[in-house]
Amino acid sequence: MRMPGGHVEIVERELAEPWEGLLASPVGGGEAGMLVLGGSSGRVMRERARLLARQGITALTIRWFGGTGQPPGICEVPLETFTAAVDLLRGTGARRIGVLGVSKGAEAALLTAVRDDRVDVVVALSPSPLVWCNVGPGRDGADRPYRSCWTWRGRPLPFVPMDDSWTPAEPEDGPVAIRGWYERSERTFAELLPAAEIPVEATRAELILVAGGDDAMWPSGPYAERLAERRRAAGADVRLITRADAGHRPLFPGELPSPPSPAFRYGGTPEADGLLGAAAWPHLLDALRG
Repeated sequence: MRMPGGHVEIVERELAEPWEGLLASPVGGGEAGMLVLGGSSGRVMRERARLLARQGITALTIRWFGGTGQPPGICEVPLETFTAAVDLLRGTGARRIGVLGVSKGAEAALLTAVRDDRVDVVVALSPSPLVWCNVGPGRDGADRPYRSCWTWRGRPLPFVPMDDSWTPAEPEDGPVAIRGWYERSERTFAELLPAAEIPVEATRAELILVAGGDDAMWPSGPYAERLAERRRAAGADVRLITRADAGHRPLFPGELPSPPSPAFRYGGTPEADGLLGAAAWPHLLDALRG
């Protein structure tokens, strides 16, 4: 299977059931399909899906929390949400399936590939090697006590909670870097880490890890190294693409940076984030060629 080098004409279909989303496809369909997952912003990543579709890839991007019938936060989200999306992609005729996620979406992508052997490729941007606790409220409207972000077959996955004694270094009225919160929580709850590790050695999918060393949200550079080492120790292949001055939000060629957040520091610069994404882009396309 070969991907076209240039842009192709695409068709789009807005989805409302079973989740809000967008299916962007090359005219005539594509042999490769990619599920595109955002992070804790909750955004449906329409522009990223269109970018992939213009490369001949059928791309599906969905709202996986905060929508109708879903948890309002990233709290006990069923991983079946993502395996159902793989069903939809397979139904389009795509024969090679990838899952691309950023941040919490990367966590979901890795966990989905571990449980669904139809996934051929995972592209994990700013990933974590661990299952973390909820970000925001569950279906009951409560965000405490901490619970797992994910469930599988109705059971919550083991997780690492946050150490709420941590305080940011920045002034209260500006954006904060919360990387230190995750680093402290790992130390505080060290005994819980083994059960919460994502067993990436258990997936048959090709694994592409993309991380910036200046990530201010969580330490995705060291996290990606840990994931890569786990794969290598099991004799499995992994592609690791890093850049020391990039932050939490790598940008693929043609993507525009998001506006600065009033709440969080993400690290990096638009230039560095773009260079990291540009370095990862050909690996993504190559992996989907199979």
